[in-house]
Formats: sequence, C-alpha cells, structure tokens
Amino acid sequence: MITRFSRAFAAGLAVAVAVAAAPATVFAQAYPTKPITLIVPWPAGGSSDVAMRAMAEHASKTLGQPVVVDNKPGASGTLGPATMAATAKPDGYTISQMPISVVRIPIMQKTTFDTLKDFTYIAQLTGYTFGITAKADSQFKTWADVIKFAKENPGKVTYGTPGTGTSLHIGMEMIAAKEGIKVTHVPFKGAAETNAAVLGGHTMLQVDSSGWKPLVDAGQLRLLNIWTAERSQVWKDSPTLKELGYPYVFDSPFGIAGPKGMDPAIVAKLQDAFKKAIEDPGVIEALRKYDMFPRYLDAAAYTKSVAELVEVEGKALKDLGLAKKE
Repeated sequence: MITRFSRAFAAGLAVAVAVAAAPATVFAQAYPTKPITLIVPWPAGGSSDVAMRAMAEHASKTLGQPVVVDNKPGASGTLGPATMAATAKPDGYTISQMPISVVRIPIMQKTTFDTLKDFTYIAQLTGYTFGITAKADSQFKTWADVIKFAKENPGKVTYGTPGTGTSLHIGMEMIAAKEGIKVTHVPFKGAAETNAAVLGGHTMLQVDSSGWKPLVDAGQLRLLNIWTAERSQVWKDSPTLKELGYPYVFDSPFGIAGPKGMDPAIVAKLQDAFKKAIEDPGVIEALRKYDMFPRYLDAAAYTKSVAELVEVEGKALKDLGLAKKE
C-alpha cells in the first residue's frame, strides 16, 4: 500500500530531480537577483577607481541590481583578480577589473592563477593615459633634463609606479634600456601613493596613469611626457614618447572578468550592461576627465585579445630579461 508519506516523498523527489535537471539558462534568466560585487584592484580615488565606479553605476540601472565596488589593491593589481579566481563562485555575483598585469605578472613570476584558464573574460572597456610627472619645483623641467641627470648619476633617478610588472614599470625600463641609463624603481599600490611619494620628494619621478591629473592641473606636478599615440587634448604641451624618439605607445586596455566556468547567458547579460555603460554620455564624460576613451570588445574578442597579449608580453619580457626562468 502506498502511504501518504510515500506519495509526498515521491512528489518531493520528482521536484528535486526536475530542478536538478533544469538547464543552467533557466537560472541565468533570473540573474541578477542580488547585488553584484565588482573588485577594483587599486585604491579608491585613482583613475581606475573613478572609471569603474562610473561604469558600475550605469550598469546597475541596466541589470536592476546594485554593482558594488570593492577596492582590493595589492600585488601590482593582481591581488583582487587572484582572490576572485581562488574563492568566488562562477555565478556572476563577483567580477573584477582586469589590468594588464594579470597577463604580465605570471610571465615574470609564479602566481596562484593562470591568465588563460582561471578567468571568464566578459568585456574589454577602456584604456589608460600614462605619463611621467615630476614635482613642479623639481630640477627636471623637461624629459631631457632627466636623461642628462641619469647619465651623470647612474641609479640616482628614482621613480614610483603602482607596482612591479605594471605597464608603467615595464615601460620605464624599456625607455631606460633605450637610453642606456640606469634608474631605480620604487613600487607602490596605486596613484594615491605615487602622488604622495613624488610630492613629498620620496621619489624624483612618478610614472602612473592619469590619477595625477588634479595635481598637474593645479600646477603642483609637471607632466614631462605622455605615453599615448597622439598628444593629449587635455595636456597639449606634453610630448609623446614617439616625439621624444622612442618607438613606444603604452595604454594598457582593460576590462572585466569573472571566475572560470561562468554561464554564457550570464556573461552576455554583464557584457551588454557594461557595453551600454561605456556608451553612456555621462560615463564617457567621466572617462574623458582622465583622458580615457571607450575601447569596447565583447567577450569573444576580449578573450582572443588576452591570449594574443600573453604571446606578445612573453616575448617582450624575455627580451628584457624579466621573464621567470622555466
């Protein structure tokens, strides 16, 4: 005889089986149902933080849930993504900004993450304007002054960056190698620290993204050169590296990613929300203040671009003698 308990148990079991068998896209259709954490692997207040907060606010409106910024600086911008890869579920509720150091650092040293295997790339968004600054009352009035001093005083020129392996560090070493000079690198966690270091005379130069903008505009720092392909429309008097005789352009495009194994339907929702954000006039204006501009790639194109960067950066770092020994 089938008891009432047996019938209830059977019914419950059937529901459980049906839920377990439901395709992931059913759950993805409801996404998101709670706030999303966006890790920004730099301190608050820098150009990366300002840009990502502007995009997060707009993406929140599209997604119908808050996108909450969590600043997690450290390890040259890789601490946040590495923590996400190690601890976050691939459910779309934890994502991270992905600086180019995520590509570069594993080539230089052993890391807890694999650039190509441990992340789901969602969208490329924008890139940086980099430059070298000195304190306004510094002896360095032009870049030529820096080169002259460095040649006369090997190793005495100190420069601060957001960390070892960042584009600022590698770019500066490439410039130094081209000039045949020796300079001393001092790594920090982000623009707030590099700003304070150069203002306080703890480093002679700052090499960073445009988090130095307010200090340059206020006349406290002097922008000696800029690393974009063309002169900035904001800082028109600062020469590009190419104008100074270096065959380099550094802008380090970046985007967002989640842990490996994310549902493609959730990736598509996030991709589309951030695409709308990067196209919003208010976000574009927020980026423009730091001389940053939209450089959108969808998930497929961004994933391909990262793989290509791994190859390019691997060769460049090997040529500089900065790649780890196999």
